[in-house]
Amino acid sequence: MSLIGEKNFKMKMRDVETAFKYRRFPYPKRSVELIALLAISCTFFLFMHTNKLNSRLKEMEMKLQPSEFSALGLTGNNHLDGPKHDDINTLHGTYQYLKSTGQLHDLTTEKLNNTPNAEVDLIFFNRVPKVGSQTMMELLKMLGKRNGFHPVRDKPGNTETIMLADDFEQNLVEEILEAKRPGTYSKHVAYIDFEDLDYPEPIYINLVRNPVERIISWFYYIRAPWYIAERKKMFPNLYQLPSAQWLKKDFSECVLKGDPECTFLANERKGLGDHRRQMLFFCGQDSETCMPFDNYEAMQRAKHHVETKYAVVGSWEDTNVTLTVLENYIPRYFSGAAHEYYKAENRLHKTNRNSFRPPVTDEARRVLSRNLTHEIEFYHFCKQRLYKQYIAVYLDHNAKSAQPLDIF
Repeated sequence: MSLIGEKNFKMKMRDVETAFKYRRFPYPKRSVELIALLAISCTFFLFMHTNKLNSRLKEMEMKLQPSEFSALGLTGNNHLDGPKHDDINTLHGTYQYLKSTGQLHDLTTEKLNNTPNAEVDLIFFNRVPKVGSQTMMELLKMLGKRNGFHPVRDKPGNTETIMLADDFEQNLVEEILEAKRPGTYSKHVAYIDFEDLDYPEPIYINLVRNPVERIISWFYYIRAPWYIAERKKMFPNLYQLPSAQWLKKDFSECVLKGDPECTFLANERKGLGDHRRQMLFFCGQDSETCMPFDNYEAMQRAKHHVETKYAVVGSWEDTNVTLTVLENYIPRYFSGAAHEYYKAENRLHKTNRNSFRPPVTDEARRVLSRNLTHEIEFYHFCKQRLYKQYIAVYLDHNAKSAQPLDIF
C-alpha cells in the first residue's frame, strides 16, 4: 500500500472510530421524523395498555379479596383503612367475638332474616344519599328483568322531602303499595313505619357508608361540574348557579377553619340539605326524636328498626358480603345478584360517581370523626349485623354440607 493510500485509510478509520464514540450518525430528515413518530406511537401504546391493565387489576382486586371466606367463594372486602383482624368492626373480628362469647351456636339465617315478616311482596328501598344507592337501583333494574319483578322509583325533584307531614306520609305509603307486584320502590326518605299507620309491611332494605366518607363525598359531589349542569338543565328556573368562591372551597380548610358549612354540632336541628344525618333514614318520621344531629335517642331507635324491620342493610364497602347476604336473605329478588353485578361492574361504578375529589387531611378527618360519635357507632352496628348475617350463611352451609368447611 502506498504512503498516500495508507494515510487515507487511517483517516477513514479515525472517522469511523469518532462516529462510534459520539454516536453522531447522519440520518436523512424523513428518517428522524419516522423514528420520532414510532417513539410517540410506542409510548401511547404502552400508556393505553398500562391503563387498561391497571383497571383490570382493580377489578380483580375487588372480586378476589383474600379473606377467611375464600374457600367458600364468599369473599368480603373489609374497610379501606385496613383494620386489624381482631377488630370487632371487621368480618373476622366479628366472627372471633361471636365464637369467644359462645354466640355462634345460636346464629342462624332464620333468626336474622326479617324478610318473612313482610305482608306484601314488595321491597321498599328508602335509600340514603351518597351510599351508592344509584348503583343499587341499577342493579334492581337488571335483576327485575332476570327475576321477573317491577322496579319503580319516585319522580326526581329539585329538593328531596325526607321528613313528611302526616298526610304526605300516608299518601306516599298508598303510592308505594299501589306499585306493581312483585316489585321494588326506591326513594330518598326517612324510615316509614307501615305497621304504625295500619298498612301491610313491605320488605325493607337499605345501604350505609362510613359517615365521614359520606360527608366528604357529598361536599364535592354538589360541586361537580356535571352535577351543576344537570340540575340547571332539569330545573332551569329553580336552581341557582353557585358562586366561584363556593365552588373553590377545600373540605379540609372548611372543617379546620370552622366554616358553618363544615361545622357539625351534636343535637343540632339544622336543615337536611347537607345530608349529614345517616341515622335519620332508619330512625323515622318522628322529628322530635330523629332530627337532632348525632343524638343518642335517635341512634337507639335507628338500631331498633334495623334489627327488627330491615331484611338487609348492606354496604358497598363490603360488596361481596352484601351481595351474598341479599342473595340468601331475599332470594326472590336478589337471586343471581353477584353475577349481574360483576357482569356490569364497570358501568355500575360510573353511576353517579364524582371522579374528581381532592385528598382530605388526616387532621380534618379526626376533627370530623369527633363530631360524629353516634353516627359512627350506628354505622358499625349496621356493619356488624351484616357480618352476622353473612356468618350465619356460612354456618348454615356447613350444617347442610357433607364436608363442612373450617375456614376461620
